[in-house]
Amino acid sequence: MKPTVLIVDDEKLVRWSLRQRLEEDGCRVVEAETGAAALEAYRKGVDAVLLDFNLPDTDGLKVLASMRSEDPLSPIIMLTAHSSVERAVAAMKLGAAHFAPKPFELDEVAALVSRALEPIRLRQEVARLRGDGDAPPLIGESTAMRRVLELCERVATSPASTVLITGESGTGKDVVAKTIHAHSDRSAAPFMNITCSALPEALLESELFGHEKGAFTDAKAKKVGLLEQASGGTVFLDEIAEMTPALQSKLLRFLEEKAFRRVGGSSDVRPDVRVIAATHKDLPKAIEEGTFRADLYYRLAVLSIAIPPLREREGDIELLAKYFIDRFNREFHKGLRGISSAGLQALELYSWPGNVRELKNAIERAVLLSDGPRLEAGDFEFATPPRGVDRLRLPPNGIKLDDLEREFIVQALERAHGNQTRAAKLLGLTRDQIRYRISKFELTVPEG
Repeated sequence: MKPTVLIVDDEKLVRWSLRQRLEEDGCRVVEAETGAAALEAYRKGVDAVLLDFNLPDTDGLKVLASMRSEDPLSPIIMLTAHSSVERAVAAMKLGAAHFAPKPFELDEVAALVSRALEPIRLRQEVARLRGDGDAPPLIGESTAMRRVLELCERVATSPASTVLITGESGTGKDVVAKTIHAHSDRSAAPFMNITCSALPEALLESELFGHEKGAFTDAKAKKVGLLEQASGGTVFLDEIAEMTPALQSKLLRFLEEKAFRRVGGSSDVRPDVRVIAATHKDLPKAIEEGTFRADLYYRLAVLSIAIPPLREREGDIELLAKYFIDRFNREFHKGLRGISSAGLQALELYSWPGNVRELKNAIERAVLLSDGPRLEAGDFEFATPPRGVDRLRLPPNGIKLDDLEREFIVQALERAHGNQTRAAKLLGLTRDQIRYRISKFELTVPEG
């Protein structure tokens, strides 16, 4: 998640300049021009504050004192055009983290903010290291992913014993399942994961339900299945649509009766376990085709979460890209300083049929092979052309973001023969969005 920085200053130009600089560093910025507005924004939750001494309705020191009384830990950096030792000492005594006199260099203030936010980054890193080393955390600030995150929280704390996760391959269904488990009261118990398509029917049945000694030729000892091993916790059944009808029937019996028998067994086993199933297939269609039981579907889908494809998650590609670049920088001992504007634009124009998994693989390869200070558009190889722009020419590396955006708008309009609606569709924009950019770049629209 992006750290949130509150800028409190009555000068609009100061707030605008700081916002531009901090957003370049990946911060979310909230602005306030009065002490009252600052306290209101502060109470909604921020990670750091840039606070001016002189405000139109109060003194910055009073605002600092109020903020400190509510939260003694959040970093607050004081800004003033009237630098003095006395003011600096007063601010530090009240708990200010740093002190920056005006006029200041934007890079210096950005460095102070970065230093103040370091504990937050360390906490996030600890959380990452405690999690699955190969699976990313559930990252996303798009409207679609916010809905998924909210559903995960509600599902995690619910008493429901079954959950169904749907979504295209590579969208992160396993990450959602782990997130639900981690935020539930079952988190201290085991999380068992099995892919139904990876095993033949007999072996999958034995893995899930276990077997008694002598149940079949190679059953030389009793085996406790995953459902038993996960008692108190969660079992994640990935690719549930690949389960055979016979196993679907046995799973349904367990979900309905909360009991099953091991292969070759004669007594019931009653583990307390939550079952999370996932599939990339259209289960209603599978029901129509007779390959999936309708009663099992309705039992699994008591609580259902649909994960959106990456192409529908506006703004999340940048967050995920930065996460993976940081991860592979550490893993490969590289010194990359992120990704250029042109490189990011190339990622955002691609359709990502393989979703987050494909993005991860693309960045892993790019980080491994790149020799530049940042990843550029030319560092990426895509399996299919960028969405809607398969014939648009990628400009050379190093081009500025505005120039890159203008170039794509021009090319799209040329291909659409001046039809703004069609040009917008080529670029995945709305008509209003492309009209805004035509005005912004003062473009002449060609006539068809």
